[in-house]
Amino acid sequence: MRDLSIYIHIPFCVRKCLYCDFLSFPVRGAETGGEEELERYQRLLLEEIKQQSIFYKEHQVVSIFLGGGTPSLMTEEQMREIMEQIRAYYRVAEEAEITVEINPGTVTEEKLRGYITCGINRISIGLQSADNEELVRIGRIHTYEQFLETYRAARGVGFTNINIDLMAALPGQSIVSYHNTLRRVVSLRPEHISAYSLILEEGTPLYEKRDRYVFPSEEEDRQMYLMTGRYLSAHGYHRYEISNYAREGYECRHNKVYWQRGDYVGFGLGASSMVEDVRWSNPAGMEEYAAYAVQARTPAASVHAETSADAVRPGENASSVCPHRERLTVREQMEEFMFLGLRMMCGVEREAFGEKFGQPIEQVYGDVINRLCTQGLLMTEHGRIRLTERGIDISNYVMAEFLFD
Repeated sequence: MRDLSIYIHIPFCVRKCLYCDFLSFPVRGAETGGEEELERYQRLLLEEIKQQSIFYKEHQVVSIFLGGGTPSLMTEEQMREIMEQIRAYYRVAEEAEITVEINPGTVTEEKLRGYITCGINRISIGLQSADNEELVRIGRIHTYEQFLETYRAARGVGFTNINIDLMAALPGQSIVSYHNTLRRVVSLRPEHISAYSLILEEGTPLYEKRDRYVFPSEEEDRQMYLMTGRYLSAHGYHRYEISNYAREGYECRHNKVYWQRGDYVGFGLGASSMVEDVRWSNPAGMEEYAAYAVQARTPAASVHAETSADAVRPGENASSVCPHRERLTVREQMEEFMFLGLRMMCGVEREAFGEKFGQPIEQVYGDVINRLCTQGLLMTEHGRIRLTERGIDISNYVMAEFLFD
């Protein structure tokens, strides 16, 4: 039986953050049809979850992640329906990790209790900064005080696995203010902390207004990055991926599936999937997604049925083929195996590469590995290849070396 992870995309938010380039958009107010908009999307999700289940009768679901957008805009009843639908049509492991992303100010104790009742056992709270002025500059809808209320409410109703998202290199942020954010968050003892540097994406409001702000310099950004690793390590958090830290036993199982190239299927607008080295994504337009989600599939489908004109495969439906579906070439699989695997501090396993591709890793990447080891960017030990501290600092360069020309 193969393991499977499920991602549920909820694209709605109260207000889109100024730095966000994800597929998300503000939901209309209830007085102008917002509730109907959410209910319609809910019905489409439930139908897609049901229709796609024919492909995964031999899979066991080991993790579920509800992301967005802001999934916590959904009511507890809507969340319960989603979880019941998954359990009705998929084999969910008893110990499955089930995460929902929430934003401060969008949940109540009642809603949080409802999450626990329907089986959600992990929450991820988007804080980004403990400085209210910094939060305003990036368009967040909450204050640090509202975050604290949300965090304490989550603890109060029984959540024992909480992640907090942080961002560095924000407009107007200083090394001192970032250190203060780390200090405040660590004092709360969450089980997991994700810490990323802001990337200014073209087309976002913050990018367009970038001349109005003073951003930390590259050197200050690097100091924040190094500070994160040192400070969190000193307080009991081990780095297991370039930007993710956890207390013992609380690494995010769902995200590790992505980095280790496991099978995952995404439901919802624009959601991405990869099963047995076949990748596809759902339509990104709401009306196109609505048509795709409700069309019937045929139970004769197989992910391996590449040659049959009549076969319908994951990511397809009975009347049309998903336009964003591709089977990765062996070379593409090798590239991903390396640059995703190297994101993790444990690195990549030589034996696993050989089992996957039928040839030793040295036969494919020997020259690259030797050169990067000589440069002090990689190290090999116990049958694994991983980044050194210096390699972590310039990881984008290191990973690019594993791309074929």
